[in-house]
Amino acid sequence: MASSKILDTKKAIVSEITDKLKNSESVILFEYQGLTVSEVSELRKALREADAEVKVYKNTLFKRALDDMNLNLDGFLEGPNAIMFGKKLLEPIKVISEFAKNHDKMQIRIGILNGEKAELSVINEYASIPSYEGLLTMLAAGMMEHVRNLAIGLNLYAEKLEN
Repeated sequence: MASSKILDTKKAIVSEITDKLKNSESVILFEYQGLTVSEVSELRKALREADAEVKVYKNTLFKRALDDMNLNLDGFLEGPNAIMFGKKLLEPIKVISEFAKNHDKMQIRIGILNGEKAELSVINEYASIPSYEGLLTMLAAGMMEHVRNLAIGLNLYAEKLEN
């Protein structure tokens, strides 16, 4: 029979996972087996810059935390998994998706976005959205086009009045 000290430790870990799940906008479950230590360190550094972190927990403890939040990821909690917890929604997904494209041994399995289960196709859609700065650039370019067209129209009208 497990001692009360071990049970208390496991309860604390489940509580920690539950807190991380509640405080994260994006949670990605992925396989990391086959990655070298330097590659995992590179991933952790890139995710730290995107305000996210990677943790490895026992699948049974992670499942208990998911059960506390009424989430079901059965079928995905087998084998060695790592979990990415991101405080923001898009940036961590972009980082981990790009890393998975460059490292064929890493495989994204499933995610939890804003507390809802998200399949791989949804995660890939989020990863394809341009960054915030890219969206602002697109907006500015669209607005500049209208200003340019107005300037051309006014110039043509001014030339017509001169003739």
